[in-house]
Amino acid sequence: MPENIEIYDTPFDPTVKLAAFTQANSNAGAITSFLGQVRNEAGSVSELYLESYPGVTEAGISDAVEKAKVRWSLAGVMIIHRTGAMSIGEPIVLVATAAKHRRAAFESCDYLMDYLKTEAVFWKRQKGADGTQWIEPRDEDYKDNKRWSS
Repeated sequence: MPENIEIYDTPFDPTVKLAAFTQANSNAGAITSFLGQVRNEAGSVSELYLESYPGVTEAGISDAVEKAKVRWSLAGVMIIHRTGAMSIGEPIVLVATAAKHRRAAFESCDYLMDYLKTEAVFWKRQKGADGTQWIEPRDEDYKDNKRWSS
């Protein structure tokens, strides 16, 4: 099964990455993707900065991918995540899953994003008019992630 986990400290082109993933999974019946980008919260954000723990972050993501592969019989998975300084509108994360059927592709992509939002070893801080502040997952993020426990 094609699997691709990459963490970049420079910008990436999600269109190019998704095209390559689609080509590599041409036998899949369904491909689902999610692209997260830096948003401007009511004009108050000028920069988002992410840090990871090299080796540990990738190992955790790989473990989540293995769980997803077993649960949904995936044909392929791609997770690309940014670190470093990012500007408004810049891609942060791209998750794509390939499966025989759409439901498995949708659910596995959602599961992996919930993992990345709540459990992956990343630290986020944003810079804006009010200074710099660390960002923690929201209660809704943890609630979303809990639904995969059953």
